[in-house]
Amino acid sequence: MMRRNKLVVAFLFVLFTAFSLNAQHSVNYDTVKAQKFDTGKMWSFDYPPVDYLKKTYNFTPDQEWFDDIRLSALRLPGCTSSFVSEDGLMMTNHHCVNGILSRVQQEGENLEKEGFMAKSLAEERKITGYYVDQLIIIKDVTAEVQAATAEGTNDAEKAAKREAKVKELIDTYNKETGLMCQFVSLFNGGKFAIYGYKRYNDVRLVFAPEKTIAYFGGDFDNFTYPRYNLDCSFLRAYDDNGVPVKSSNYFKFTDKGIQEGEPIFTVGNPGSTQRLKTVAQLEYFRDFTYRNNSYMLDTYYNALEALKSEEPSRADEFEAMKVPLGNSQKVIHMIYTGLMDDYLMARKKDFQRKLQEAVKNDPELEKLYGKTWEAIERTRAELREIAPMLSAASINPRLSSDQFLNARKLIDLAKQLQKPEEERDPNYKADKLDATIEGIFSDKFDKLVDYTKLWVQLDLIRMNLGENDPLVKKMMDGKKGKEAATYALSKSEIATKEGLVKLAKKAVKDGADVILKSNDPFIYFMVNTQDKLVELNKQAREISATEQIQDDLLGQAIFKVYGTTIPPDANFTLRLSDGVLKGFDYNGTKSPVNTTFYGLYDRYHGWKGEYPWNLHKIWIDAADKIDLSTPFNFVSTNDIVGGNSGSAVINKNAEVVGLAFDGNMESIIGNFIYNPVNNRMVAVDARSMLHAFKNVYKNAHLYDELMSGKRSEK
Repeated sequence: MMRRNKLVVAFLFVLFTAFSLNAQHSVNYDTVKAQKFDTGKMWSFDYPPVDYLKKTYNFTPDQEWFDDIRLSALRLPGCTSSFVSEDGLMMTNHHCVNGILSRVQQEGENLEKEGFMAKSLAEERKITGYYVDQLIIIKDVTAEVQAATAEGTNDAEKAAKREAKVKELIDTYNKETGLMCQFVSLFNGGKFAIYGYKRYNDVRLVFAPEKTIAYFGGDFDNFTYPRYNLDCSFLRAYDDNGVPVKSSNYFKFTDKGIQEGEPIFTVGNPGSTQRLKTVAQLEYFRDFTYRNNSYMLDTYYNALEALKSEEPSRADEFEAMKVPLGNSQKVIHMIYTGLMDDYLMARKKDFQRKLQEAVKNDPELEKLYGKTWEAIERTRAELREIAPMLSAASINPRLSSDQFLNARKLIDLAKQLQKPEEERDPNYKADKLDATIEGIFSDKFDKLVDYTKLWVQLDLIRMNLGENDPLVKKMMDGKKGKEAATYALSKSEIATKEGLVKLAKKAVKDGADVILKSNDPFIYFMVNTQDKLVELNKQAREISATEQIQDDLLGQAIFKVYGTTIPPDANFTLRLSDGVLKGFDYNGTKSPVNTTFYGLYDRYHGWKGEYPWNLHKIWIDAADKIDLSTPFNFVSTNDIVGGNSGSAVINKNAEVVGLAFDGNMESIIGNFIYNPVNNRMVAVDARSMLHAFKNVYKNAHLYDELMSGKRSEK
């Protein structure tokens, strides 16, 4: 019976696939239309979406409301936070502070494993070298920048004039305001602003749960839903006198929850999107940037998974290597998949076509911006000429084989040997030369992992340069994958430490050409690419500087045609995003709007407590004290991307109803197009946080401060 079912499923799969392909081929992509929210809902505080909110939700906030939520929100390094009490208490995600836990833990502690909870101000731990920024002022400087740029007689001069004016503005506002000022480009350069931030340098850890509950499901569940994560942490900002900051602007918690259809808002700092880029720019990203990065990350990630079966004794080790790659791998893979989708690209083409038509139909706009798209097509064509070698020759220390890194170090040695002794860098002088040579080949060299990186990297080089390129022939001799790696290593003098040291010492004795003219494939590759790479990078910067001027013109055109009816691309500055609770279709079924603690324990028991669905003992012991029906995580249509992590989710009363920590897989293509049909934010429900503090962690101080909005003196 089981075999018969499998055959039926296989038949249906083939039938469905054939139908899907035929359906795709039958679509006339020239008739596909851009959708209302393709450019998303990341509204800037420069241009609050008052009319939109009134029309959509019958909600008309005043300027005081926008000012209050702006001043309540904060920016951490790489993430978002917000004040949640008048005494400087701040909320963010656990994954935003996980990396700093080791910096504050004391001897014998493991805060990542056991969590942290301060029961008094005295127990809160200062995080050295950490800070939080609060956006105080926004000043429109569009006229000044555009006037300065216009003084240039060509693109190079325009770029230089623009850069000089930006530096002048930052210096001026830094002095005038005493704030930390940042130049901000909005609408692809259609508008410019100076943002002034107040920086708090004394930030202390108040609470962090154990990683097992904050990252329950690990990399497997990342970017998925349903989810069961208490991905929250709390910090406190102190002033220069070591006293908790007093803030009149903060988000107070509510335990009332969210009604379906009720508008909710995220206030945070989305990292970057490319929704207003031209089709030529997106096609370049598709054909080079994301293709190459997706190939590298996908292939290496999957290779590490395969190694777990090949070397079971090292399975945990390989899993640990996969985890930090997982987030990037999913993001890059899904963006590349989206860029390869003809239907989505057709929507982008229609958006561009309509914008170009609006410009063409206005004589003044046509005169100013009519040639912009053609100019950007030219710069992207120039980048396409150099992209293959740029991609092949660039060495990523994180993903590249040590063979290439060691070859580069040997070339550095050779160049130092060409200098007189007195002109060499300190580590290459006679008294340190032996130690430098011995240190080139890492004592932590992992032959199996490096071999894996090598065959992946060689395939990437071949993919970019082509089979007939002399460098490819030299290194791989027509071979691919593991065979190519084996071949290259067999021809190498530096594949082992002994061989590398021998070659280096021979160069010391007989001269730098021993290295520079070596027939070793890795040295040969680096000698014939690295100087060229310097020139190519310079050329790429010049092309990009030229394109920036055209990008500014594109932004001006977008702003003059659409005004503030569409939001600017994300750039890690403060944004407001609106949405409502809403599930989505996935895997042939539908997602719930909320998950509950029932689901957490079901998933734990279903996986028999195995990693990464394991729980700390505190959660096992507290199971009978928890109301399992309490909403845990939820999904909504709020528009967020990386950088929004830690954003407060608030209602119309500026009360915390949740904490954004992730999106679903379908949200990742939001990098270049927002699709409200299935793009979802994933957030921790405020009720689950409050319930956990009260019933699991027994943290009355934190619970009371969140509910009252001020620190208890008890």
